Amino acid sequence: MTTTLDGTRAVTNLTPVRQGDREIGAYSAGPGGVTFVPAVDVTRVVLSSLGAAVAMTIAISIAAAVRQRPAIGAVTMGPGGWVSLKKTGAPPFRSGAPRPWWAHVLRAHRLVVER
Repeated sequence: MTTTLDGTRAVTNLTPVRQGDREIGAYSAGPGGVTFVPAVDVTRVVLSSLGAAVAMTIAISIAAAVRQRPAIGAVTMGPGGWVSLKKTGAPPFRSGAPRPWWAHVLRAHRLVVER
């Protein structure tokens, strides 16, 4: 054992532990006993973080692409000035419903004959 400058005894016996070709830690023997010190594989941590970030970016971009579908198709202007909406249904008929606020402001009325 060696002694440090402040008088404490330092660890002198380190035994590496390997799993296949890579080192996963070491046993250190000192005055306080034997302890296992795990090795941190920085390359594996960085590559795992990068892979998770790429997977999350792909998932978010796919979700955003799927969600941005238009509610209706093409809107075109007809020869008489009428508007044509593709891929949409007719609006519901409101015979007894009250008029919307903007119809009151503009003093607008329905163009169809109510029966």
